[in-house]
Amino acid sequence: MQSGEIILEVSHLSKKFADSEPLKDVNCKIRQGEIISIIGPSGTGKSTFLRCINRLEQPTGGKIYFHGEEITGEAANVRRMRQKIGMVFQSFNLFSNLNVLENITLAPMLLKKMEKSAAVAKAMQLLETVGLSEKAESYPDELSGGQKQRIAIVRSLAMEPELVLFDEPTSALDPRMVDEVLSVIKGLAEKNYAMMIVTHEMRFAEKISDRIFFMNDGVIYEEGSPQDIMEHPQKEATKIFVNRLKIYEKVFTNALFDFASIQNEITDFSYRQSIDHRKNLILQMIFEEVVSPLLSRPENDTLPLTMKIMYNEQKDECGRVSLTAYLG
Repeated sequence: MQSGEIILEVSHLSKKFADSEPLKDVNCKIRQGEIISIIGPSGTGKSTFLRCINRLEQPTGGKIYFHGEEITGEAANVRRMRQKIGMVFQSFNLFSNLNVLENITLAPMLLKKMEKSAAVAKAMQLLETVGLSEKAESYPDELSGGQKQRIAIVRSLAMEPELVLFDEPTSALDPRMVDEVLSVIKGLAEKNYAMMIVTHEMRFAEKISDRIFFMNDGVIYEEGSPQDIMEHPQKEATKIFVNRLKIYEKVFTNALFDFASIQNEITDFSYRQSIDHRKNLILQMIFEEVVSPLLSRPENDTLPLTMKIMYNEQKDECGRVSLTAYLG
């Protein structure tokens, strides 16, 4: 198989539950060896997307193809497909009654009919790569969160998948343990695994990814290189998310407004958003600048006027916001 070959294609994927529709129309193509990070607000279908790919959820509509073979139809061989598409869960999902070695060798022996000696040798080799060979006989409840997640990654790799799906692999970890798991994933990136990683670790996504998908409103709302998405996003919702923008909005329908009341609203907004006193004063100054034409010319013909002022947590900057650009 040549590097760069399309191994996964998703076409018009949708998923509805009784009270929600997390996926509305998702489309993408993934190539061998490509690393995709999937970011976006909570509740925008990121985890559901991965679960549909691995057929842990049955899509409501659309099709998924793996090496050109549809894996969403009734005739799809899901067990065979899962041998090539591994998944690592945020909650580890290790068998508590099995030790580490047994957790890793179970699937290769059961599904791939691998001899026990070969499965054990492969498991020990993988454990060595993540620095946990000494934990082979330990049980999950004897491991730290970071160690459990590294074991979960090894268990997936033991099946020699072509594509590995990571569903928030660090979200259940103590911050001190996050780096050790991210280091393992970074090591996989150097071995030509194709990966799709749902993550909230933005800097990690920027460093490791070939492409980033920003999901919003049930679709891949914007996609591009890490530089495109993190530094030059084109769409409003993407800009708000990646820059961690905190926006105060006010609509002026006429020039007769309570100036002091709005000042108090901005102060309250700053307090709720944990914006410090110095930045609050800057927001107040921007507000005064925006409304000064209204105060000097009550007959101003630009009304109604929508004022959006923002604090960019990523860049630690304040500014005004339009629908299409930031005017600092």
